[in-house]
Amino acid sequence: MTRAMLEGILMGVASLVSVPIVIFFLECVAALWPRRMPAGQATPATEKPLAVLIPAHNEEAGIAETVRGIRAQAKPGDRVLVVADNCSDATAEKARAEGAEVLERRDPERRGKGYALSFGLKHLGAAPPDVVVFVDADTRVEPGSLDALRRSASSERRPVQAVNLLDPPPGARGTQYVSAFAFLTKNKVRPTGLSRLGIPCHLLGTGMAIPWELIDVDRLATGNIVEDMQMGIDLSIAGTPPRFCFDATVKGSFPDAAKAALVQRTRWEHGHLFTILTQCPRLAWQALRRGRPWLLGMALDLAVPPLALLCLLWILVAGGAAFVALRIGHPQTAFISAGSGGLLFLAVFLAWVRHGRRHVPGHVLLFAPVYVLWKIPVYAGFLFRRQKEWVRTERKDESGVLKKPTPPTGTV
Repeated sequence: MTRAMLEGILMGVASLVSVPIVIFFLECVAALWPRRMPAGQATPATEKPLAVLIPAHNEEAGIAETVRGIRAQAKPGDRVLVVADNCSDATAEKARAEGAEVLERRDPERRGKGYALSFGLKHLGAAPPDVVVFVDADTRVEPGSLDALRRSASSERRPVQAVNLLDPPPGARGTQYVSAFAFLTKNKVRPTGLSRLGIPCHLLGTGMAIPWELIDVDRLATGNIVEDMQMGIDLSIAGTPPRFCFDATVKGSFPDAAKAALVQRTRWEHGHLFTILTQCPRLAWQALRRGRPWLLGMALDLAVPPLALLCLLWILVAGGAAFVALRIGHPQTAFISAGSGGLLFLAVFLAWVRHGRRHVPGHVLLFAPVYVLWKIPVYAGFLFRRQKEWVRTERKDESGVLKKPTPPTGTV
């Protein structure tokens, strides 16, 4: 390989990595803009009944708290439906004790959240609600959020996504705080920026409300580990893109062990990366075909990889650029890397100042390099052993004992 060829390849790679960094920076800057509520355009109140659908697999440790918090916000006529999917614990009994309607599903060959959701929706189809709110079994719905989702989805007749956050546990390690900040950046900062720019958000799986007429029950019945993101993309292409709801918040909790956290992140990020590869071209093509610029905006947002991977890619490119600049004397690639790195770190700082400092102490961001290194096996696994099916995360039961999940058939 000639010197000029090496320089050209490295410059191309550096330019390619800078594209998602610039998109990330623009989203974080747009998220600084104040929210505007035009007079006379507030969403009207509605009392139409909704259904809250909660898929649950061996969630006896937290299902009671989840159902209790939702029922405290429910209105007369609302339904709280728990699908106890292939459970071997007391999930169904604890949900019933809190007043939830419970379906027990047994199908060990067809496991996963999508199958559970489809099963529950078919049951609701006998008496369809106006809106269905999807909530994970380990999620807390903050007070007032159910009404905010009801009002927005019912009046606008389009999907609505709540703010979805993770709370660091008591005595959290530095890397857990960094993970919580990365989660906040992805699920609050960036959707806020998209909203300011007039671009729809992506669905996040929990805390999403969808009018009944937009739900395709059969398409959910798959083992797709990011069926939520896929559903949002499909709805957007069909002409009903999701809207971000600032007034509704749902919060999850970290897994109780480092191994369990790695399993959870692997499931999320392998699904996310695969969706990037398959759906970005589809969204871009549909944007051109249908003349909808906001679909292109969604494609560009989707093209931004997880924050840890984005930092890792920049580190690798910056290291190569520095080597070329010092050994070969070609500084142009180093300039590109330095500029994109400055934008990346400035975007992270702005996101923390505006949205994260109430949740994450500033000094814990010093653990970011450790967090990036911790994620390397996740990304290596995507290349050599991609996770294709849903695997439940280990969590402690009420006695404090860590419960190991039963792996689904065919998990890779």
